[in-house]
Amino acid sequence: MADDLKKGLEGVLVAESELSSIDGDEGRLIYRGHTIEDLAQGASYEEVLYLLWHGHLPAEDELEEFTEAMADERELDEGVLETVRTLADADANPMSALQTVVSELAAFDPDADADPTDREANLRKGRRITAKIPTALAAFERARNDDEFVAPREDLGHAANFLYMLNGEEPDEVLAETFDQALVLHVDHGLNASTFAAMVTASTLADVHAATTSAIGALSGSLHGGANQDVMRMLKEVDDSDMEPLEWVETALEEGRRVPGFGHRVYNVKDPRAKILGQRSEALGEAAGDMRWYEMSVTIEEHLMEEKGLAPNVDFYSASTYYQMGIPVDLYTPIFAMSRAGGWIAHVLEQYDDNRLIRPRARYVGPDPEETEFVSLEDR
Repeated sequence: MADDLKKGLEGVLVAESELSSIDGDEGRLIYRGHTIEDLAQGASYEEVLYLLWHGHLPAEDELEEFTEAMADERELDEGVLETVRTLADADANPMSALQTVVSELAAFDPDADADPTDREANLRKGRRITAKIPTALAAFERARNDDEFVAPREDLGHAANFLYMLNGEEPDEVLAETFDQALVLHVDHGLNASTFAAMVTASTLADVHAATTSAIGALSGSLHGGANQDVMRMLKEVDDSDMEPLEWVETALEEGRRVPGFGHRVYNVKDPRAKILGQRSEALGEAAGDMRWYEMSVTIEEHLMEEKGLAPNVDFYSASTYYQMGIPVDLYTPIFAMSRAGGWIAHVLEQYDDNRLIRPRARYVGPDPEETEFVSLEDR
C-alpha cells in the first residue's frame, strides 16, 4: 500500500540512542541530557567528545588524560601527508580530499586489524581520526597556497591548534573560544544523513574508518552539507550588488531562487545553534569594527521570519562567523566534518554495541515477468 511507503525514511524509527535528542517544535537540542546552551557556554569540544564517547562529562583528571591522548595523535604519517600534498596540487575539492585522507588513515592505524566490535580499539581509532582530520585540513589548505606545513602543537586545545596550523600563528582567546564553541554546536545532531550513512556501514562490521569515510561522502552532497558556504556566497553577492539586503532577497525570491540557511528537516522554529552562533557573529563584528555581515544577516532573517515564516538554521550564522575568522569558504563543510566526526564515531560505537545489519526493503514496481518476454541476444 502506498501509505506505508516512507520516502527518505521520513518519521521512521530505526534505532534507540542515548547520544542526542532534538525537539523541533520547541527548538531544543541536548547531548546526553545536557542542553546545547549549557555545553556551548561551559564545555570545550574535548569535554563534549568525552561526554558522547564515555557517557558522562569528564572530571578534571579524566579530561587532562583524554586531552593529552588526543593531542598525541595529531601528527600525520609521511605517506598520508604526501597524499595531502598531491591532492592539493591536483586542486581537489576539499571534501573529496578529506574523504580520501580518512580512508587512507586506516592503512596506517596500529589497530587496523582489531576486531570491529572491540570497543577499546574503536575508541583509539576514533581518537586518531578526530585528532588527525584538523591536521590534514590545515595541511591541505596551506599546500594549495604554497605555504609551508605547520606541525601540530600538543600544548593547544583542539580548536586553537587547528587555527594555529591553518594560519601559522596562535589565535587569540576570542577566536579560539569562538571556534571551539562552533565545534561543540556541530558535533552531533541525531540520525542525519551522514550519521545514518556511518551507521549503515558500521552495521556490516566494516571498521570505524570505513564508517567515517561513508559519512563524509554523505555530507558532501548539497542537500546535507555546504549550506553555510552557500550562505556566505549569498552574503557576498548582496554586498557586491547595488541593492539593499531586503531588495536583493525579494528579487531572488521572485526569480525562484532559494535563500540558503533557512528551514530544516527537523526544526519548525529557529535552530538553537543559530541563536548561539548569531551572538558570536555579532561579537566578532564588534571586535573587528565591521558589523555589515552580522547586520545583513539579521535583516534577512527578520524579513524571512515575518514574511515567509522561515527560521534560520545553524548554517545561516556559522557562515558569517567563519568568514570573520578568516576561514576560506570552501573549507566550511570540511570543518563541519571535522566537528561531526566525533558524533559519527559515537553513533558507530552505539551501533557496534547492539548491532544488527541495516537492511531495509523496497517495493518492486517494475514489469511483471508474465508480461515481459525474454529475447535472446541474437534476436534483440
